[in-house]
Amino acid sequence: MGKKSRGPRKKHDAKPRKKQQAAEAAQSFLEDESEEEDFDAMKLDAAAAANKKKSGGFQAMGLSHAILKGILKRGYKQPTPIQRKAIPVVLEGRDVVAMARTGSGKTAAFLVPILERLGGRSPHTGPRALILSPTRELALQTHKFAKELGKFTDLKSTVILGGDSMEDQFEAIHENPDLLIATPGRFLHVVMEMNLRLTSVKYVVFDEADRLFEMGFQEQLTEVLHRLPEGRQTLLFSATLPRLLVDFARAGLSEPVLIRLDVEDKLSEQLKTVYVMCRNNDKTAILLHLLKHIIKPGELTFIFVATRHHAEYLRDILERAGVSCTYVYSSLDQAARRINVSKFQARQVPVMLVTDVAARGLDIPLLDNVINYSFPPRPKLFVHRVGRVARAGRTGTAYSLVAPDEAPYLLDLHLFLGRELSLSNAGSNPEESGLCGRVPQAVIDEELELLRCMQQQSTDLQNMERVCSNAMIQYLKSRPAPSSESVKRMKQYLREDLPPHPLFQVKSTDEDTRSRLLEGMKKFKPASTIFEIGNTGKSAAFAVMKNKRRKHDNLIERLSARVAHATEEKSEAKSSKASGSAVMAGEEEIEQTFSTVINSNTKVPSRKGAKGSAGSEPAATKSKKAKPGSFKDEQFYIPHFASDFHSEKGLELEKTFEQQASQAVLDLTGDDDRYLRKQKNALKWDRKRKRFVREDSDPKKKKIRTESGAWIPASYKSDVYKQWRKKAQMDAREAGSGDDDDDEGDAGSGLGKQKVSACDRLGKRHSGPSRQKGPKKHFRRELKTKEEILKTRKRKARLNYHVKKKHMERAAKKRRT
Repeated sequence: MGKKSRGPRKKHDAKPRKKQQAAEAAQSFLEDESEEEDFDAMKLDAAAAANKKKSGGFQAMGLSHAILKGILKRGYKQPTPIQRKAIPVVLEGRDVVAMARTGSGKTAAFLVPILERLGGRSPHTGPRALILSPTRELALQTHKFAKELGKFTDLKSTVILGGDSMEDQFEAIHENPDLLIATPGRFLHVVMEMNLRLTSVKYVVFDEADRLFEMGFQEQLTEVLHRLPEGRQTLLFSATLPRLLVDFARAGLSEPVLIRLDVEDKLSEQLKTVYVMCRNNDKTAILLHLLKHIIKPGELTFIFVATRHHAEYLRDILERAGVSCTYVYSSLDQAARRINVSKFQARQVPVMLVTDVAARGLDIPLLDNVINYSFPPRPKLFVHRVGRVARAGRTGTAYSLVAPDEAPYLLDLHLFLGRELSLSNAGSNPEESGLCGRVPQAVIDEELELLRCMQQQSTDLQNMERVCSNAMIQYLKSRPAPSSESVKRMKQYLREDLPPHPLFQVKSTDEDTRSRLLEGMKKFKPASTIFEIGNTGKSAAFAVMKNKRRKHDNLIERLSARVAHATEEKSEAKSSKASGSAVMAGEEEIEQTFSTVINSNTKVPSRKGAKGSAGSEPAATKSKKAKPGSFKDEQFYIPHFASDFHSEKGLELEKTFEQQASQAVLDLTGDDDRYLRKQKNALKWDRKRKRFVREDSDPKKKKIRTESGAWIPASYKSDVYKQWRKKAQMDAREAGSGDDDDDEGDAGSGLGKQKVSACDRLGKRHSGPSRQKGPKKHFRRELKTKEEILKTRKRKARLNYHVKKKHMERAAKKRRT
């Protein structure tokens, strides 16, 4: 009976367990089925997109499930124009030169196809993809982005940066990552130390390619490219590149595909630009007014300054004025730079003072404003600076403070952008973009009084202001000169009365009266000079002024007549422009009315069309009549410069960068400039040359010749890697990994492993003279032989026996007492 009662209880206990297992199996099956359905849905979407012959989303690009999942997880739904153009070409294996403005998604345009082509993890072949970035910030950002996109793959990426521990970088490369992201200087240092061959690299990316060549990395890039295989795929990505790619022929491109999206739209349509003409001494006061009254509280703002001394000086001023801020510049400590950037990203401080180190690739999401405290001397630098804002469909504003000596650069910028410089007037709209105006004196005086009080209370600010003025002198020496035409044209603009910018207009009758009075005082010129007032004709000074007037009166009259004529021409041009806009409106109506309109730019499709359009020829020639006073034939005239001359000139590379960089001393680290110059120009007698030569006080400047024939600094080759191998006992580790691992380990990466003999595996050492070149050092092995293990066990057993014997003797002695 007991046995019968035991059976149903077992059946009763097993029933819910079976139900639970069935439920778990059904749940897992449903989850797997849902994942398969999602993947099948993606495939269907891709097939539908292919059938429609539209680019659509990322599903239509034939990407794997893991990469596509990482893209969707990152939040991307539709590819940007540069991604839509570049990704399919890179997946085909072609070399690519891609140009698009900052913030257009260039990083994903090369990361997505590279991760797709790498496939899965390959731990025995070495790095297969190499990405070179000009700055550590851009490299860190690319590394973070690569990990997010490859989250659902088993690919491994490593970043090699200057300022980090080289031992950690040696260890990371020995782990054979699939993707290497590095800066050229430190990467070449590691390559030279480890004697890497880089034969396993199949894909090379030059991010911000023009910046890499401009920053003086030619030697490093030449040596790195020499070590790469010839069959690699090379990609050049940047925001600005010249049309002539002669400067990039050294990169070894073979039949590259040119993808150029930067010419049409150099700036985002959502970006509003504001240009403020002011004096150099008034820039700080205008900056305070912008941050206090115009920029909304809580908006993230970048302020670009010329030198690191300006960043430190303005930071103290803003902190005293109640504006919390931080700063980043090139010579700042790496830990401090990381902390300051994290503060700004977490919105703990709304303002960051930066030099041009942050103009390339530093991605701060949701940035609202950029202030150019020092106007950039190159148009493409302006494009990179203001490219921080107005990203991903957001709006943003770029404020530029332009001093009189920086005004010609403003004209160069507008020639580069292909836009006309528009000056503000009484009826200008504050929301209009691209206006240039001045700031009312009342606004400046209010903030200048606050600055005077700060400087009177603090001697540190006075000293820092003096340091900033000295640093500015050095900066101006290294700043490139503007074009002569822009200098001439800007002098005419500066002679005219520039009205206030609508953003700074003060609605007060007293202010208007005051400004008119000041303008009248500025223009007032007395009829006679101080030499003529109260003097008679017998005075020598009176006679000198009389002769001067006789010679210069005609020149003054001619100049005034020229200015009046230029003013009339300008007014006529404005009226003709207004009438021209009416004509254009009529042409748009004609195009809407008629189905086919053939103009001078339209290609004739067939002979019938050419015959049919013959009747419209007189009208076309009539509209192209030469203007009165002009002898140009619009149809046959060949201009001196190409239509895109100014745009291409702004995009070209600096060919004499090394010479300019040697003179561009922005960080004044020395206490006495005379001592630094004396030390730099010291002469030393050379016995071989029999003459005095300049002494090289810096031993790091000595150079060595590499295998490619390039000369690089001798500091790239030292014994750091050998010391690390001894310290990490790499020979013993590689010996313990077995013969198979030795054969397959680093065939592609070329780490240069040493052959390990059988005696070394057994822990024996040769005592011959060939093995004892230096002081003999014994390193403890990790693996023990059988004899050593047996000896250790016997010693431990003997020790335990003696300890046990002593305990027994003590216990017996206690019992006796």
